[in-house]
Amino acid sequence: MEAAAKTFFSSRLYAVAGASADKSKFGYKLLAWYDSRHLPVQPVTPSRPSIQVSSNNYSTVSSVGELESPSETSLSIVTQPHITLKVLREAKEAGISCVWMQPGSFDEEGLEYAKKEFKAAVGGNEGRAGEGWCVLVDGDEANHRAKEEKL
Repeated sequence: MEAAAKTFFSSRLYAVAGASADKSKFGYKLLAWYDSRHLPVQPVTPSRPSIQVSSNNYSTVSSVGELESPSETSLSIVTQPHITLKVLREAKEAGISCVWMQPGSFDEEGLEYAKKEFKAAVGGNEGRAGEGWCVLVDGDEANHRAKEEKL
């Protein structure tokens, strides 16, 4: 899974499915994580046209299929498990090759689908947080390793 996490951060662009404007939700915290690291990120949510994070106002897309460059985008997912499988199928159809499913966002069917269908699929019960692979906890190390490899 560490190799998949490193591959995930080799992408040029990032998106967050399940992004939220509510600062108490993980969809916001995940978007803010990318923002604070100056990584190019696109929120995916059908519920609003934009999300403000710090001084940045991000335009949203309502589905993964609307991403501008899906083949260059790694997708973080922070949706309910019954929605995640739909998001994964849309991501595969759009040409996304790397996904990171946050703890609580997937069930066994979604995890197996992701492992089978994507070049890199991060998710499961490992990671440093003890609750599963989480961008907020494991992302900095994986991103650092990906950047080191590019040098």
